[in-house]
Amino acid sequence: MYLMNNYSRFDVAFKYGKKATLFDENGKDYIDFAAGIGVNALGYAHKKIVNAAQKQAKMLMHSSNLYHIKPQEALAKEISKQLGYHTYAFFCNSGAEANECAIKLARKYGTTHFEKKKFEIISLGKSFHGRTLATLAMTGQDKFHPETFAPYTPGFKFYDSIDEVIANISENTVAVMIELVQGEGGIMAFDKDEVKKLAKTLKKRELLLITDEVQCGVYRTGEFVTSKLYDIKPDIITFAKGLGGGVGIGACVSRKDIFAPGDHGSTFGGNFMATATGLAGLKELKRLKKCGILQEISENFNAELDALLVDYPQIFKEKTGIGMMLGLVLSDEKNLPIIVSNSLKNGLLVLRSGKDTLRFLPPLNISKKEIFQGFVRLRKTLDQI
Repeated sequence: MYLMNNYSRFDVAFKYGKKATLFDENGKDYIDFAAGIGVNALGYAHKKIVNAAQKQAKMLMHSSNLYHIKPQEALAKEISKQLGYHTYAFFCNSGAEANECAIKLARKYGTTHFEKKKFEIISLGKSFHGRTLATLAMTGQDKFHPETFAPYTPGFKFYDSIDEVIANISENTVAVMIELVQGEGGIMAFDKDEVKKLAKTLKKRELLLITDEVQCGVYRTGEFVTSKLYDIKPDIITFAKGLGGGVGIGACVSRKDIFAPGDHGSTFGGNFMATATGLAGLKELKRLKKCGILQEISENFNAELDALLVDYPQIFKEKTGIGMMLGLVLSDEKNLPIIVSNSLKNGLLVLRSGKDTLRFLPPLNISKKEIFQGFVRLRKTLDQI
């Protein structure tokens, strides 16, 4: 092997896919309830994504941000349009990079907006914000802070509840970052009234609210941004995963144009290929939302999960999440790796979240037939326990 040993991989290699179905090298099919950890929002070989990628590849894939990139400008405008208010976008390559950008934006704001510099950013317990040293420091889970990689970047604190966050805002605090639905923390959605209370508190103190929508954004929970479901307008929103239609992309979107030339940058970020496919995918997802298909798919998928709760009460305790970012909490956490690995053997891809939650992030255009077949395979796995 010539790869670093930082992944525990399942013994399967996929060759191609169609919609929400993958095929391995031997031709075996797998129903995908994982979507590449939420990346493949439109599944595989989607015509509009393929056409956009092929068309752009024939012309120009990369030029660098030393020059104007028209698809990048168009995607930034489309994001602002779908948000419903004016924003400024910085494009990068991943969610961690988007969150790094948000950190720098907040710290510059803390330096330029107040007489005494504010630099501290607060996050929530069970959060996950990335694997760089800064985003790890901002991640509210001790398991992501091994001594191996210490010392971590200073200037971050996390607390287990929104009330604790509010109570611990200090003279050094400049921002709070929150995943409205925690991707690695059990697919838990925060209470709407508590989030609105936090937003109101921060606005009153002229501090920034940052929503990490790397996983829960881009129609994953039913709206373009989950913050719309919470009736808030964050100062900064970070995106990645489903934004690129399968091509690596990240975005940090701000209501304030804080940066000056030289403050931040990216060689690859927002290149022609990533933003052209991102724009095509975002417009298609908006169409699915507008015509009601997205809601219909979500209702079908949720109904199947509700039925599992009724039929397997000895295995599952509750359903968590919103829209198509969902989880089933297990009564016995020891069953989680068994369900994930045995589902793969039975031709189904599912994920884990935290220590006791089965996570579901299917493509947002998954067909009714694929949903049905996927749950047939999941039930076969559960019956084997």
